[in-house]
Amino acid sequence: MISSSSIPLLFIVLILLLILIKKLKFRSTRENGKSVPQLPPGPAPWPTIGCVPEMLCQKPIFWWIHCLMKEMDTDIACVRLGKVHVIPVTCPKIAQEFLKKHDAIFSSRPTSMATRMYSGGYVTAGLTPYGSQSNKMRRVLVSEIISPARHHRLVDRRTEEADNLVKYIYNRSKSSSRTVNVRTATRQYTGNVMRKIMFSKRWFGEERADGGPTVAEEEHVEAIFTIIKYLYAFCISDYFPWLVGLDLDGHERSVKEAVRTVNKYHDPIIDSRLGKWRRFGNSDDESTSDEPHDLLDVLVKLKDSEGKPLLTPEEIKAEVTEIMFASVDNPSNAVEWALAEMMNQPEILKTAMEELDRVVGTERLVQECDIPHLNYIKACAREAFRLHPIAPFVPTHMAMSDAIVAGYFIPKGSHVLLSRLGLGRNPKVWNEPLEFRPQRHLTSDCTEVQLTEPDLRFISFSTGRRGCVAPMLGTAMTTMLLARMVQGFNWKAPPEVTSINLDESTGDLFLANPLIAHAEPRLPLHLYP
Repeated sequence: MISSSSIPLLFIVLILLLILIKKLKFRSTRENGKSVPQLPPGPAPWPTIGCVPEMLCQKPIFWWIHCLMKEMDTDIACVRLGKVHVIPVTCPKIAQEFLKKHDAIFSSRPTSMATRMYSGGYVTAGLTPYGSQSNKMRRVLVSEIISPARHHRLVDRRTEEADNLVKYIYNRSKSSSRTVNVRTATRQYTGNVMRKIMFSKRWFGEERADGGPTVAEEEHVEAIFTIIKYLYAFCISDYFPWLVGLDLDGHERSVKEAVRTVNKYHDPIIDSRLGKWRRFGNSDDESTSDEPHDLLDVLVKLKDSEGKPLLTPEEIKAEVTEIMFASVDNPSNAVEWALAEMMNQPEILKTAMEELDRVVGTERLVQECDIPHLNYIKACAREAFRLHPIAPFVPTHMAMSDAIVAGYFIPKGSHVLLSRLGLGRNPKVWNEPLEFRPQRHLTSDCTEVQLTEPDLRFISFSTGRRGCVAPMLGTAMTTMLLARMVQGFNWKAPPEVTSINLDESTGDLFLANPLIAHAEPRLPLHLYP
């Protein structure tokens, strides 16, 4: 029984709770007794913990955030998680304010459980908070790893993996099932390219005769995609650091296991190469000639002004992992989605084939030198980047000082999330945004279609001081992957399937089910490796 004296107290508590859980309201902050511009609109936070209860209950979190913004009819919002103001953005003009006008303020990264592990304790270029270390590693990438000269030198290795892709799909087309798991093919192509240019080999053990992945390569790629999944995954300990170690949401175990798997394959190769170059680098042995054979050689051989190794073994290992997971995801996801959409719209697939037959012909395989002339193929890739991004947000930008953006107050330490999903599907920017229409990228004033999008109407490779440093490599991998698959084969749904299911996965933006398709060779047989 509740005593009559307790009723007023319970009533007061109830009123306070109702006030706290009021759905939405605008908030303003005061500093030194003076009003400052309002924070962007957002849900009313609970004291101390902010909107963490909602974050824990609403899965996936990115859909909850986008639904909130749609309900509020806003292109910028503020969701407080613990003491952190999380600022999602879905408007290209506002995104440009963050990454162009105020790029210097928002060029840092927040610390988190996952990024600390992935970056080897913050020694890499992409995940390390802004400072001397991130600048040092970014200079290494720009000047040595992804320079135009280095890109050109490695073209034969990328072409070899494009040939291997055709070989693998051809062999699958001749199997008893005649079906191809397109997700496996695209992910292994990107994994093969990166392993080949990084380590000079596509496999970790014995090579398969049909060009397909072994268990080791599949495990390696799976671990890399796990790393990507948990990169900035709203882990509760990222907002309450004292919870690190308790693993309340299971992220830590998955992250540690993925890192262990990647290191299992990378470390022996890197350790062996370090021993080779640093013990015999000055010898006359042909096996240790001065010319780097791959990107790992480049990283190992770099010297500082005193002739000493520029990078520590820890920096090399962490940067190799970062280069890997930053390269394999976008091209493979975009091409799987593009091919699925094109199979459901045969006229688009036919147009793409006609362009390849016109530009390349049917007596040779498409090469990287053809890319500038393949505008329709690139338009299909652009449309896949726009409509089906690899992740809902770009890697988080963190405010290094207070700022005013789009008329709103963005406090120091805020986490800014530019929404790939919201930008690419914004109905204020795109006509029929949920339709796959490559022709929207073929404008009369565009002589050559680019996969980059400087106006941030969608995000393929991002921009700014922390943007992608290798759009040239990303463009080559994406275009060659799609072009080789479309040029080399006629693609059809399996006999029991009337159309390709284009549903998204419930927890991410991948196809809910890997694309399984019939592939029939359409070129002279002597062209298939």
